[in-house]
Amino acid sequence: MEKRWLNSMLSNGELEYRCRLSKSINSLGPSESEGSIINNMNNNIPSHSDSDNDPSFASELESAFYSFWNSTYQNLISQSDDSHYDRSMSDTKYSWNNHINSCIDSYLGAQSCIDSYILSGSDNYSYSYIYSSICSQGGNNSESESSSIRTSTDGSDLTRTESSNDLDVTQKYKHLWVQCENCYGLNYKKLFKSKMNICEQCGYHLKMSSSDRIELSIDPGTWDPMDEDMVSLDPIEFHLEEESYKDRIDSYQRKTGLTDAIQTGTGKLNDIPVAIGVMDFQFMGGSMGSVVGEKITRLIEYATNQFLPLILVCASGGARMQEGSLSLMQMAKISSALYDYQSNKKLFYVAILTSPTTGGVTASFGMLGDIIIAEPDAYIAFAGKRVIEQTLNKTVPEGSQAAEYLFDKGLFDLIVPRNPLKGVLSELFQLHAFVPSNQNSIK
Repeated sequence: MEKRWLNSMLSNGELEYRCRLSKSINSLGPSESEGSIINNMNNNIPSHSDSDNDPSFASELESAFYSFWNSTYQNLISQSDDSHYDRSMSDTKYSWNNHINSCIDSYLGAQSCIDSYILSGSDNYSYSYIYSSICSQGGNNSESESSSIRTSTDGSDLTRTESSNDLDVTQKYKHLWVQCENCYGLNYKKLFKSKMNICEQCGYHLKMSSSDRIELSIDPGTWDPMDEDMVSLDPIEFHLEEESYKDRIDSYQRKTGLTDAIQTGTGKLNDIPVAIGVMDFQFMGGSMGSVVGEKITRLIEYATNQFLPLILVCASGGARMQEGSLSLMQMAKISSALYDYQSNKKLFYVAILTSPTTGGVTASFGMLGDIIIAEPDAYIAFAGKRVIEQTLNKTVPEGSQAAEYLFDKGLFDLIVPRNPLKGVLSELFQLHAFVPSNQNSIK
């Protein structure tokens, strides 16, 4: 079956249905026969007699739409014949407008389901999947619409309450789309990773997982992780009534597939050997506990001994409260290791600040880079806006903790979008005498 025919049927059918059904609203009433509605529906279905179409699929799809409209109309007729159904609803033009509008909404909902399936890129279309999607949409909408129509106390006016079905449909298809935090536009999830998690509508840089960022920065097949099995042992035995700290760690490990809030290791960036640590905000807000601090310290010491350039990608809410002062001690431990790396060995460290970078991470290794790079629109601060306002009882100016504002104040060196970031890092390393092992492999 050709995608071209189905796309044409969906696009042309939607416009044709809207026009013809909207024109019939004023004249349609309870005396309109079922046959006329079905005939109009059949007349609007595009022909599929072309030699390049699949007749069996077209016939089944047409049958699915026929059954969907027939079941919807029969439901309306049965409601009108029910003795417990308010007869005033079937005698008013307003009620029939609502019925026809609900039919249109149901049809477009079924169409959206087919569109979503086509966008998945599969060449093996499931006929039963499309048929069941159409019929289930029709059944669900008929039930929800009939339950959402209510009459007033005097029986003359009808009010139509807000249907909860819109929220259900949004939840049902949320696995297909990613909503932008900035413009609230929808981005198709299957293509979102290839776009580097950048919104197609406004260019906003959404959060990335540590694995995706490693894949973006490191040459394929060169990633060598370090200290993967290191986990927290709940050093201060922190417990809350609802769950213990260890239980919370376990739940995030299952959810993210990580042992803690950072991945460290070595690899090649445009064939230049580098040591890199990438924090992951999905794991407890990227909070820095004893494991995060120890993994970063070991990475810095390894880079020092091997004379490797160092990259640390920051994405954190700060020190981890569940480990008390032990998490704060990581700031001094990491800074001491960086002092030996930068001052004694004269090696090159690049800090990359993503959204958000706050708290103890900002107060330590986040601001100690020889070159500090921020992503566009990144939220960078020591204390968050809410904490400052509650502590000082003063309003924080809007945008004062955004990367662009802080760049104007000289807080870091560059604002670099994700697309050219790998090339920028490669040039910086070459300027500091870190050359590729193969000069011809520079991209």
